[in-house]
Amino acid sequence: MREFFMVGGRKLSYLDFGGPGRPLLALHGHYNEASAFASLAEALAPRWRVIALDQRGHGESDRATSYERDDYIADVVAFHRHLGVGPVPVLGHSLGGVNAYQFAARHPDKVSRLIVEDIGAVVDCDWSFTTRLPLPAPSREALVAALGATAPYLECSFRQKRSGWRFSFGIEDTVTSQKALNGDHWDDWTAVSCPILLVHGTRSDELSAGHARTMVARGRRARLVELAAGHVVHHDAPEQFAAAVTDFLSEPC
Repeated sequence: MREFFMVGGRKLSYLDFGGPGRPLLALHGHYNEASAFASLAEALAPRWRVIALDQRGHGESDRATSYERDDYIADVVAFHRHLGVGPVPVLGHSLGGVNAYQFAARHPDKVSRLIVEDIGAVVDCDWSFTTRLPLPAPSREALVAALGATAPYLECSFRQKRSGWRFSFGIEDTVTSQKALNGDHWDDWTAVSCPILLVHGTRSDELSAGHARTMVARGRRARLVELAAGHVVHHDAPEQFAAAVTDFLSEPC
């Protein structure tokens, strides 16, 4: 079910996948939106109720004038407050992974467990792919053809507009966000006090195996799972990813 709430005059949207389970908050990466977690939500039900945010500038949430680190974290704080939940597990992929561990570091009373999917404590994002995205396309088929092998990773963000087929995110907004994501975030990573599961895709071009292992070594209560996948592990290895998340959430604190 899609819901909305307001933060500072801006509309934020989220998908509550429903069910009787305990809430798990999910934060997507660049180029995606809340619907990217539909398969994971189905796999985790009925024990877990996935509630996924369309982060600022993505999906059905409003675009913003700023995409700095503190802006994203403030949105997650508002999301948590709007839901009225206590300490909950938080899962984040890529951009959402950094947002998740920074939220956990700065608001430890709100996060019981943390799942970080394929992103580092130091981020060096290349936005050249973003600036090459084909816009607009005359049809959905033309957009898929132009994207080639990357189309399945972006299709949840496809939108039909008057000018043609586009994305639910803005190109300039995304580049701005990617630039703001870059940097050294070790202080936040090492400050997280709850149990952490770091999921690394062995074919990832974003997170190296060496950096992932260093993150686990430096994290307070971190463990590593490596799966045969690229950067978007929940897409490339959905069953294995869901199983790793389920096992982690089932462990005693």
